[in-house]
Amino acid sequence: MNIIVCVSHVPDTTTRINLASDAKSMDPAGVKFILNPYDEFAVEEALRLRDKMKGEITAISIGADNSKEAIRQALAMGADKGILVKGEKTDSFQVAKMLADVIKPLNPDLILMGKQSIDFDGMEMAPMLSELLDLPAATVVVALTIEDGKATAEKEVEGGREMIELDMPCIIAAQKGLNDPRYPSLPNIMKAKQKPIQEIQGTAATARTEILQMTKPDKKRANKIIKSDGNSTAAAHELARLLHEEAKVI
Repeated sequence: MNIIVCVSHVPDTTTRINLASDAKSMDPAGVKFILNPYDEFAVEEALRLRDKMKGEITAISIGADNSKEAIRQALAMGADKGILVKGEKTDSFQVAKMLADVIKPLNPDLILMGKQSIDFDGMEMAPMLSELLDLPAATVVVALTIEDGKATAEKEVEGGREMIELDMPCIIAAQKGLNDPRYPSLPNIMKAKQKPIQEIQGTAATARTEILQMTKPDKKRANKIIKSDGNSTAAAHELARLLHEEAKVI
C-alpha cells in the first residue's frame, strides 16, 4: 500500500506568540515548533496500516527548511521517506495546490492528514485536496477500516457519529481518538536522520484569501461577582438584570 501522510510544522500551543512588525504575521523569534498534534494520529494510523498490509509511507510537508523537523518526527515514528515542498504557507489554497501537484504523480492508495493544523485551524485541507485530486474524503475520522479496496470511516458529527464508505484511493483526516500515537524511540530518532528527504520547489498559486491585520486578544476582562448571601433567587434576578442592562446580551 502506497500511503501519503501530510504533516505540518506548527507553533507549540504553550509558546508565547508575538506579532511581527507588519501586524500580518507571527514573529518566529523564540517560538518552539512541533509536529502538528492531529497529524500524529494520521502518522500512527499510516504505520498501523503499513504493518498490517505492507507498503510504504511518505511524509510530505510544505514550508521552509525548518519544516523538515516535522518530517523527521514522522520518520522517527516509522515513516519510510519524506518530501519537503518548499513554499510559503500564506493561504490554505496555496498549500493545498502545492500538495496536490506533488501527490498526484505519486498515485497513492491512501492520503492521511490531521483534521486541521493548530495554527491555521481552518479544517480546509482535506476538502480542498478532495476537489483538486478528484478523490473522496472523510474528515474528523475516529475509526478507520481498509478492506477490499474500500475504506470505512467513522467520523464525528454534531450529536453523534456517522459511518461512511469510500472507494480508494481516498483522503482521511484524523481526529483525536483514532489511535494513540507512539513515542519515537532513541534508536528510531537516530535512524530518522539517515532517511531520505527529497526537496521539491512548490508550484506558484494565487492566494484566495488575504490577511489584513492580526491583533492579540485583550487580556483585560470586565467581570462582576454576585454574592447570593443565601438568597439564590435574588442573585438570579440580579444576574439577569446585569446581562440585560449592562452586557446587553439578553
